[in-house]
Amino acid sequence: MKARCFMQKDKHITEVIREWINKAENDLINAANTLKMGDDCPTDTVCFHAQQCAEKYVKALLVWKGIPFPKTHNLSLLMALLPLKTPALLSVAEQKLLTDYAVVTRYPGDEEEPTLGEARKAVSLARRVRKNIRGMLPKEALTPIRRKKTKGQS
Repeated sequence: MKARCFMQKDKHITEVIREWINKAENDLINAANTLKMGDDCPTDTVCFHAQQCAEKYVKALLVWKGIPFPKTHNLSLLMALLPLKTPALLSVAEQKLLTDYAVVTRYPGDEEEPTLGEARKAVSLARRVRKNIRGMLPKEALTPIRRKKTKGQS
């Protein structure tokens, strides 16, 4: 009976990880597709979605490791929760850069818009985090979530 209980718990964890990954993948798709606009690209949006992708992948890894985490966009704080033997995913400077994109780029203010080059770099960082973390997660958690079609969709 104990094994069955463990398997149900493990299945639940896998589902939670899949949900985080699904959201992260959507953020990366949005960032990458928006980059294709070239000079007309809203770079703040790209940088925000790149940060969100990285953040959600880190949270998926924390779920897999059974490590509770606070509701935060701070990548440095989240990465500090990972076990010490976890390979470095981003430098401290890269963590700060992406974390800034989570908040600073979302609201009006004195900050300059990221350049197209900076937006490309943010997507590159998100892809690197994605690749490294996917290699640490169980394969069954990497299966995409299939969305049910709603009335009116083809």
